[in-house]
Amino acid sequence: MGSNEVLEIVREAIIVTLKMGAPVMLIGLTVGLVISLVQALTQIQEMTLAFIPKILVIFVSLLLLGPFMLETLTVFTKQLVARIASGGG
Repeated sequence: MGSNEVLEIVREAIIVTLKMGAPVMLIGLTVGLVISLVQALTQIQEMTLAFIPKILVIFVSLLLLGPFMLETLTVFTKQLVARIASGGG
């Protein structure tokens, strides 16, 4: 297995990581921004007001996106195992 193949595997692993993490992170970011905007408009500066809804939304998004994340990871793992089984090529 040459360095080009290792770099290709690393590149694919980074893409899979982004596919799995980015949707949940973006949802959390969006909810955090909306809550911060509401807090700024109403001048309510309670820390738990921002924390609790973000945790709940991230949990729900993990439940909803779980099958997509599992499928993405399964496909990557099968391709990686097939590459290893074929001798790295």
